[in-house]
Amino acid sequence: MKKINIKGKEYIPVNERLIHFNNQPQFKGWSIVESVVSIDDKEGVFKVTIVDDNGAEKASAHSQEYRDSSYINKTSFVENGFTSALGRALGYLGIGIDTSIASAEEVANAVNNQSKQTKPQSKPKLSNDQLEKTLNGTPHQAKKVFEKFEVNAQQREKIVQKFSA
Repeated sequence: MKKINIKGKEYIPVNERLIHFNNQPQFKGWSIVESVVSIDDKEGVFKVTIVDDNGAEKASAHSQEYRDSSYINKTSFVENGFTSALGRALGYLGIGIDTSIASAEEVANAVNNQSKQTKPQSKPKLSNDQLEKTLNGTPHQAKKVFEKFEVNAQQREKIVQKFSA
């Protein structure tokens, strides 16, 4: 099966797992059954069950997808949900799990969402006018300035000298 590299790890995509499943004699006559567990305007939970030629359940897996979690999900979150669940179910059968049950699509989506997390915003720099107002204020106000603003060493020294006396 072909592998792809995501962040230094090798993953076998769901399409490769599915091709393997369909081409192996031990899975002849087996079926893939998809079902929607729940769905609304924000998210969906999807289930894929793999049954053998006698109708016995051999593996099942769920996935949860959010409509706005990626560009693909904005138009195809149902399909993406079933693909993720299928990749996991095939993984439970031992197909394509060299390093992980998660599909490459799931890993890529997780990496993408991590990179979207906002970094804490830096504090605004204390201006000279704000410094003068602080020096004419109260110790309580000076403390608030340290919490809300980035204060350089010279400004810090002036404020500390003013309010430590």
